[in-house]
Amino acid sequence: MDLLNTLVEKGLRRELPTREEALAVLATSDDELLDVVAAAGKVRRQWFGRRVKLNYLVNLKSGLCPEDCSYCSQRLGSKAEILKYTWLKPDEASQAAAAGVAGGAKRVCLVASGRGPTDRDVERVGRTIEAIKEQNEGVEVCACLGLLSDGQAERLKDAGADAYNHNLNTSEATYAGITKTHTYADRVDTVQKAHAAGLSACSGLIAGMGETDEDLVDVVYALRELDSDSVPVNFLIPFEGTPLAKEWNLTPQRCLRILAMVRFVCPDVEVRIAGGREVHLRSMQPLALNIANSIFLGDYLTSEGQAGQADLDMIADAGFEVEGAGTTTLPKHRADALAAAGGGCGSQASAGCGSHDAAEGAGCGSHAEAGGGCGPCGGHAQAAPAAEPAAEPAGEVPGARPDLVAVRRRGAGTELAPNA
Repeated sequence: MDLLNTLVEKGLRRELPTREEALAVLATSDDELLDVVAAAGKVRRQWFGRRVKLNYLVNLKSGLCPEDCSYCSQRLGSKAEILKYTWLKPDEASQAAAAGVAGGAKRVCLVASGRGPTDRDVERVGRTIEAIKEQNEGVEVCACLGLLSDGQAERLKDAGADAYNHNLNTSEATYAGITKTHTYADRVDTVQKAHAAGLSACSGLIAGMGETDEDLVDVVYALRELDSDSVPVNFLIPFEGTPLAKEWNLTPQRCLRILAMVRFVCPDVEVRIAGGREVHLRSMQPLALNIANSIFLGDYLTSEGQAGQADLDMIADAGFEVEGAGTTTLPKHRADALAAAGGGCGSQASAGCGSHDAAEGAGCGSHAEAGGGCGPCGGHAQAAPAAEPAAEPAGEVPGARPDLVAVRRRGAGTELAPNA
């Protein structure tokens, strides 16, 4: 396909595809799916080889959130039967993190429900970061605490945080239909605060909320403009007791196309398959590793994930390798830029795969381009004509597996061992 050849060439040059090209990826047929995966795989291997970065979630504070995000099981008014507990102590969080590190996780993501942290919360999380780093040499720590106030990103960085996660989730045009208690602009502001403080910016999306292809392209282009170093791609977990409980709009094939579009738009960033991969990708998960270079190990915030050992087996069986602690995740040009900005994540001297000279072109999120949690609890350019009809209305789609949506009952905040 001329389209895929063009996208591969642009990806190897870090050149932004046109909106029409990005939309066309989402509109490809099932007969073309393996070609799409193979093309995205060429771009992935250019910048990340066959390495897979493992990340591990620690839910520091679960449930009872005052925000009304429709996708979230921890939202205001949620009737989902999830775990609810207040802040874990630093040693408890460190023990939970150690389980993930022992399973091969290179990054620990510390998540807390709520609109945003108080200064006291930031101090508490700072002590937790220190405890984790003291007990787990070389581990990266990403904080995900909601909307940040002035100065808080700097305090988290001083405490040892490497990255900050705050997802945009969906397009600016549709954001108000998902959340009323804060705005899309609030989320953009928090990502910019993290970036300005020298933290590695981690920001992604949730697919499957009834959005159109144009919405998906909009949010991914916005993430590129924000210069996110890592882009978690969440697939909606339709929790009973939330407004989106009946939104089953995804198939494994659709998920692969979305991941491929993200890889083509953001070729040289850490694309992470996040919440919902087990529910929606199912047996196609190994194929997705040809596109994404990062996954979460074990459970998510409020839902069960695939067993950690099963993740490790899947990676090995698919011919990939777990990224070691001594390897830099990001390609050299991005790692160097982050180090120059004062960031610690991905700035080790060992450049790892992708350290070869890159062709001239704007990096993912280059500001020259015009344009909740780590997992689902968890100025626009003119829109191009639709490449395919909007998503189907809410309801069961062929292959939907609501039986796979399982509430987490183990790990941090429980008496049961973590799934790592």
